[in-house]
Amino acid sequence: MFRRMKEDIKCIFDQDPAARSTFEVVLTYSGLHAVWAHRVAHALFKKNLLFLARSVSQISRFFTGIEIHPGAKIGRRLFIDHGMGIVIGETCEIGDDVTIYQGVTLGGTGKEKGKRHPTIHDNVLIATGAKVLGSITIGEGSKVGAGSVVLKDVPPSSTVVGIPGKVVISNGVKVQDKLDHQDLPDPITERCETMEEEMKRLEARIKQLEQITNKKGDAV
Repeated sequence: MFRRMKEDIKCIFDQDPAARSTFEVVLTYSGLHAVWAHRVAHALFKKNLLFLARSVSQISRFFTGIEIHPGAKIGRRLFIDHGMGIVIGETCEIGDDVTIYQGVTLGGTGKEKGKRHPTIHDNVLIATGAKVLGSITIGEGSKVGAGSVVLKDVPPSSTVVGIPGKVVISNGVKVQDKLDHQDLPDPITERCETMEEEMKRLEARIKQLEQITNKKGDAV
């Protein structure tokens, strides 16, 4: 147990340049507290002590702002940076050396039973505000861009962005021309632009009809 705790602390020093001392990390890093609390909750969950497991989970949520269901399976060296607003569902499975930023949801898409949450393989990075929903798989070494909504499987060594999420880099090769967080698809803006173009087309058509009507009037 203490070896795993030391490994968790070392992981934070490896990932976060702001970490200055072990004392600071142990006392102030909410992501670390959430991971440690989850291990206790998960152990209780496996022993079918469901109420106690959920109680530990909710107490951890109250103090850290991170909600991890006791049933979730989490590998080694999970790094949760900042962490506020993170939600990890019951049947979620997370591999080793995964990094998750604040506001991420690893959730389901409905009321289905059984495996209904994502499987996250090793060395995956999930950026701020991303939503990974349903019983899908994020392949090893992949990255999920900030604010993305991922509803389909992501191959290994890929980068996915957008709403809904689309693979833009696969095995180091660009699938699209750009990968900039400020250029993520905005469906509302796209819809407004489409409506604006349609209005311009209708206005042009109305003017054309008015000209035809005026010419007929002059001819009469």
